[in-house]
Amino acid sequence: MVWWIVAALLLAAVVILGLAVRPVLTRLGALRRAAGALHERQAQALALQRAAEALSERAALLGEQADAARRRLTKIKTRRA
Repeated sequence: MVWWIVAALLLAAVVILGLAVRPVLTRLGALRRAAGALHERQAQALALQRAAEALSERAALLGEQADAARRRLTKIKTRRA
């Protein structure tokens, strides 16, 4: 008689556990898709970061070239004066 009660309690516990886990398992697909989208966004962000760094380096180089051109222009103006 006691075995029947124990078996019924165990069965009830398993059913309750299954009902509690079911919503989580049904959302796993959506969570995987969201994780994949986040990985894609991360890759895009890294690519944009690399592009921004390259643009920053290019801007620094252009600034140096502009300074050199200004110095040359100043020298030319002082020679003519």
